[in-house]
Amino acid sequence: MRYKRSSFVVLLFALTSVATGAQIQYATGQNVVPVYEGWKKNQDGTLTMMFGYMNRNYEEQLDLPVGEANRFEPGEADRGQPTHFFTRRQMYAFEVVVPADWGAKDLVWTLTAHGRTDRAFGSLKPDYELSDVVIRENRIQDMGQGGGEPNQRPTIALAGPPRRSTRVAEGVSLIVSVDDDGFPTPRPRRTGGGSGRAPKPNPVTQAVVKPRPDVGLTLTWVHYRGPGTVTFSPASPPITGGRAATTATFNRPGTYVLRAYADDSVLMATTDVTVIVSDR
Repeated sequence: MRYKRSSFVVLLFALTSVATGAQIQYATGQNVVPVYEGWKKNQDGTLTMMFGYMNRNYEEQLDLPVGEANRFEPGEADRGQPTHFFTRRQMYAFEVVVPADWGAKDLVWTLTAHGRTDRAFGSLKPDYELSDVVIRENRIQDMGQGGGEPNQRPTIALAGPPRRSTRVAEGVSLIVSVDDDGFPTPRPRRTGGGSGRAPKPNPVTQAVVKPRPDVGLTLTWVHYRGPGTVTFSPASPPITGGRAATTATFNRPGTYVLRAYADDSVLMATTDVTVIVSDR
């Protein structure tokens, strides 16, 4: 089994820093590194490139609007990437579909934060082709577990209009319908001996959208675009009868995009809602 190169490089960098004694953890002031996770073929002949990121801050969440500091090239600068960046490593945050004749050129995601510019180069090289097995290894960090079941991507649909309006500090109700084929079969996660210690930081423990192989299908809301702070009550609501409900509140006016992830611990499906927030 193999780890996807992009995820492994970020993890290897962190491990190397520790090994050399560079154990400095920065709360704020650091950059955001875009990460190319890999690509998959689609049934219609198009191809999907998957991206994530590593916010090197332990406390600071950054907002980088689409533009010079957050752009794709060639072509459209806006490819549906996030503009709000949570701390640490967020894997498989979004996807970009490219045509079947994309060829050998790179799709480049550029981020500039705190004076540093970093780029991720999306390529269709064979080494970067993803499978469910590789995604599972990267997200769960348990090599060799599962991967043989006929897993299909979950489905998710937003109830109500895709654009809403509210005021600062006034909640907006969000309901989604979700479904899944039941695969991968939920199974207990293997532990490291029951020492009782907190798990070491890794791409799984640092993620906002965490895979739950012991549970199966889960639902998580995230602040995807927009200024200020979004509070979900709760961020990961229970799924009851194929539906999950939460309430989002905002601390400042602006235009926000909220994203819900339906996650079967390997594959994810998303739906977005745009919320226009005005002053009190």
